Amino acid sequence: MLSHRREHDVLVLTVREDPGINGRAELATRIMDFTQAYQPSPVLVVINDGAASPATASAVLRAHRQCSDLNVLFSVATHDAPVRRLLEDNADSRGARLVVHPRVDVALESAYAAAA
Repeated sequence: MLSHRREHDVLVLTVREDPGINGRAELATRIMDFTQAYQPSPVLVVINDGAASPATASAVLRAHRQCSDLNVLFSVATHDAPVRRLLEDNADSRGARLVVHPRVDVALESAYAAAA
């Protein structure tokens, strides 16, 4: 469901499958666990096309809310426009801002530049 790697000091978490309604909490917890383990590295969550769903967006938003107190740059990249809108419209405005990108390469460069 979730893979991780470090690229240019950015923690890249890739959501490969839709967690469905019942898997949202587990996905959010996994994202948060990786974020805590690699902090203060910026986090980029990449949502693959097959994982782009309201349930995935909900899990990412939950993880962002839980991690906002860590003051870690948290961004998302997905090609799916409806999911991007869902994320942007429902992002928590307290703490570290959620940055949403349509392209992974731009999101990675942006996260790396912000952390430098």
